[in-house]
Amino acid sequence: MLKEFKEFIARGNVMDLAVGVIIGAAFTAIVKSLVSNLINPLIGIFLGKIDLSNLVFSIGSAHFRYGSFLNEVINFLIIAFVVFLMVKGINKVMPKKEEEAVKEGPSKEEEYLGQIVELLKKQDK
Repeated sequence: MLKEFKEFIARGNVMDLAVGVIIGAAFTAIVKSLVSNLINPLIGIFLGKIDLSNLVFSIGSAHFRYGSFLNEVINFLIIAFVVFLMVKGINKVMPKKEEEAVKEGPSKEEEYLGQIVELLKKQDK
């Protein structure tokens, strides 16, 4: 059982996933710092407040802390934009498989299947 566990952990997919999670956590911390230390003060200049997380409105005894929600929305938008840029960059660097297949022409298997279809059509006539 220990041997199987070692093999499972040593697989590339598990290691890649672990690295991705660690980098993602570190990246999230960087984005939160960016939002709270740079973007929120800029927004706060226009709103007259420095900390968006303190923005609250009340209806009766209920308090709605929309400032914290705005912080999280800003965090999400920044992360989503960076991921978009990364995917766009990766797509630009990596060739599309469909284009490669069109350039190469039919594979050997496709040629053989075509020949088989032609032979079957001749037999039916």
